[in-house]
Amino acid sequence: MTDDPRRPSLIDLFREEARTQARVLNDGLLALDRAPRDAGALEACMRAAHSLKGAARIVGVQVGVELAHAMEDCFVAAQEGRALLDVAWIDELLRGVDIVAHIGNDEDESARDAVGTCVASLQARMAGVVPHSVAVRRDVAPTAAAPFEPARSTAAEPPTASVASMPSGSSSGADADPDAAFNLLADTLRAEATPALTATTPAPDSTPATTPSSSSAKGTSTTTTEPGRMLRVRADNLDRLLSLSGESLVESRWLKPFAQSMLRVKRVQRDSTRALDQLHETLADLKLDPRAQAALEEVRRLTAESQHLLAERLADLESFDRRSTHLSQQLYDAALQCRMRPFGDGTGGLARMVRDVARSLGKKVRWQLVGESTQVDRDILDLLEAPLGHMLRNALDHGIETPAVRLACGKPEEGTLTLDARHTAGALLITVSDDGAGIDLDALRASIVRKKLASDETAARLSEAELLEFLFLPGFSLRDQVTEVSGRGVGLDAVHDVVKRVRGTVRITHEPGLGTRVQLQLPLTLSVIRSLLIEVAGEPYAVPLAHVNRTLHVSRAEIELLEGHQHIAFSGRRIGVVTAHQILDTAPPADESGTVSMIVIGDGPQTYGVVVDRFLGERMLVVQPLDPRLGKIRNITAGALMENGDPVLIADVDDWLRSVERLVAGGDLKHTQHGVAHAAQRATRRVLVVDDSLTVRELERKLLATRGYDVTIAVDGMDGWNAVRGERFDLVITDIDMPRMDGIELVTLIKRDPQLQSLPVMIVSYKDREEDRRAGLNAGADYYLAKGSFHDEALLDAVRDLIGEAYG
Repeated sequence: MTDDPRRPSLIDLFREEARTQARVLNDGLLALDRAPRDAGALEACMRAAHSLKGAARIVGVQVGVELAHAMEDCFVAAQEGRALLDVAWIDELLRGVDIVAHIGNDEDESARDAVGTCVASLQARMAGVVPHSVAVRRDVAPTAAAPFEPARSTAAEPPTASVASMPSGSSSGADADPDAAFNLLADTLRAEATPALTATTPAPDSTPATTPSSSSAKGTSTTTTEPGRMLRVRADNLDRLLSLSGESLVESRWLKPFAQSMLRVKRVQRDSTRALDQLHETLADLKLDPRAQAALEEVRRLTAESQHLLAERLADLESFDRRSTHLSQQLYDAALQCRMRPFGDGTGGLARMVRDVARSLGKKVRWQLVGESTQVDRDILDLLEAPLGHMLRNALDHGIETPAVRLACGKPEEGTLTLDARHTAGALLITVSDDGAGIDLDALRASIVRKKLASDETAARLSEAELLEFLFLPGFSLRDQVTEVSGRGVGLDAVHDVVKRVRGTVRITHEPGLGTRVQLQLPLTLSVIRSLLIEVAGEPYAVPLAHVNRTLHVSRAEIELLEGHQHIAFSGRRIGVVTAHQILDTAPPADESGTVSMIVIGDGPQTYGVVVDRFLGERMLVVQPLDPRLGKIRNITAGALMENGDPVLIADVDDWLRSVERLVAGGDLKHTQHGVAHAAQRATRRVLVVDDSLTVRELERKLLATRGYDVTIAVDGMDGWNAVRGERFDLVITDIDMPRMDGIELVTLIKRDPQLQSLPVMIVSYKDREEDRRAGLNAGADYYLAKGSFHDEALLDAVRDLIGEAYG
């Protein structure tokens, strides 16, 4: 329709207009669902339908004209008091809105069929409406191309895109001059489009628009160049702008240390001037050659002049440093702001979804959105659409009760569902809360047992916080049957995955009978992270602070061996200890000081203390994605530049945890220097304790370790058999009843092996019957100690009888 390739087609512009008006209609109808006689909502809907009809007529999309005309009839009838838009009527109008948002052109047969069905339904409802004798239509007929007046604008109404008046002689879009029609519609859209309507006038050097944009479109973002005018900008260009502005900010901070180094030059020059003055005083009493005296005076003059010039230039440099840093900071802040969008941009369809799901469940719900204007990073907002939908559906299905149940509980029959977004403590806090029944912990506990995720005894001991953690497991659901709303166990699991991906946290709290709250704490932006800088093998690394539970300075003596692995006491429990050198596969440290620096990462049973060389402080870092040609680098997620311009790698903490698990599974963990490991190395008597009970293993290990024995742990007979074949031991202490291989089998294998048959074996078992004792001794055991009569000295005396003292 135009020779200018940079112009979007009229159909593209119409699609933009249709989507914009569909959003206005959707919001207005949801408002009318709560208050059917809301004059402001009725006026907004009528104007949106009227504008849509005019736009469809210009481009010759007759199905759009027919649908918009039918919808406008309904709104006018409601405005004039001839009809009341009840729930069923609003359902039909909302179906029309869904069609409006996807209208393309008259050649779309499916669209024509959908429009025909919707128009017929609306006309059938209008058939029962009494005509108004003085009703004035804004057009002659849906097929005519008569002029129409522009929609009125009131301060109380949201801005909507409307089509300006056309000359009386203008024809439909099929016959009108293409350039004139294009200019008319494009100018109108530019003048009256809402902020959500983007890219109506692409910049001359921008890429031609081939697809209509939307507020949630991937790969594009918008930036305002002047009030009322929006431009389409490629997302990678914005990312590049942010990256360059971050580098500019880093470079500007290089001036301050440079100025400080120049101050040292100034001090050196001042000292040289003083030395020259002292030389002048010393030579004053001597009769120097006039030429020498003149040269000395000239040197003093030049030195004083250079000192004065240096002072002036340093003052200029300091002033430039302040201006440059301030300007670079402003540039960076502005570039960062381009990535930010109002939270409401990503929640446009949630109100409709809440209404539809609540109706399908037979529930009455009042929807509240708080913090619609809260600024959120573009990438985070794009990721939030699905998790928020899961959380809201979960609250509607599992939380809010039916009207009858709520009335029986003394609650209003209409429940309240609130979505709240706000900035707090440098993070984005998103909360979904309801005033429903809360979470049935007994049902949750029973579901955990039924799904064989824990035994009855274990489930009974779980705290409330531990029980709620099961809700985030993949495939976990409290529903026994799959419905259209829930039952597949993908809701909170998907929420948890997204939150972890952006380095955030999620927490569930509830009050029985009063409601449930799901709270997401997310970073404000993915472009900048607060990080803890650490040093490992002489290189700096950045660990996102969102993943750091605690930083510690731990004495090596506090690190204990438990089942062959290092542990420390942390928050009332024991956590494993590893070194960052093993995770990053670097050379071990040469430092042999009595304390180590440690960061605590992970959560639940996967919590570990990671030993690093030293802490370098906290920094705000601009994330620089690694070159995609490098692929995924293990344990590293991105890079950044420090203030001095040096590069630093940003740790992938999830990868770190996976690396630790691999090291543990492979038995490759090494001990830190000194501490228990070194004390154990001094022992000359080595004891292998084989028992499937953690309590018994730990008790026996501590008793023997405190006497100086070097103790190794095995969790069952098979583990013990592998251990004695791979290492040298002076004594084996084993239980009888164990999985995979019992103690009798282990003793038998040891005594049958020519290289091991001289190894003393002690059985410590609860079985104290004579036949049990005889079976153990017949298998070859050198000592049988019953746990029923077990006490510390009995075990130690038996060990000393078999192998002597620890140091021999």
